[in-house]
Amino acid sequence: MIQRRAKAAGIRTRIGNHSFEATAITAFLKNGGRLEIAQRMANHESSRTSDLYDRRDDEITLDEVERMGFEL
Repeated sequence: MIQRRAKAAGIRTRIGNHSFEATAITAFLKNGGRLEIAQRMANHESSRTSDLYDRRDDEITLDEVERMGFEL
């Protein structure tokens, strides 16, 4: 259902319920939440499972991109 609705909305990226879980856990942690609380909220048996959904390290800053040194 999620994929069907995303496609209807023009979203081409494949998403599912785990996409929403990762977004929620990442936002919670970015705003100062603790991993142990995220674990309880997501009803994960282990905090290691919750940690798999943490996407804070996936972000690339503009400074990092500029280090490539491409000249346009």
